Amino acid sequence: MTDRPFDPGLQPERTLLSWRRTCLALAVASLVSVRFAAEVLGLAAVVFGVVGMAMAAGAYVAAGHRYRRAHRALSTDGELPTDAAALLLLLGALVTVGAACAVYVVGIAASRL
Repeated sequence: MTDRPFDPGLQPERTLLSWRRTCLALAVASLVSVRFAAEVLGLAAVVFGVVGMAMAAGAYVAAGHRYRRAHRALSTDGELPTDAAALLLLLGALVTVGAACAVYVVGIAASRL
């Protein structure tokens, strides 16, 4: 096994960086949602924020593991491993942030009635 890239285009490295940017953006969105929704939702806003943040962090770690496995596989036998852990965690974080936003909007509408 060699440590140098298997191809000069560095596609796995760029993919890892894009996954990491997406995970970091979703983690920040989870924490910002706590800031805006805390007045309306109270403790539920904190729960939504922490769950979203934890899932985004899990996706960040899973993307790193997938990159290392892909790099190792492509450097040795040329076949990519299949894994959906990062995608599922990122989807969970996105659904959590979306649910927090929906509950916030419903809470704002209910308080104005």
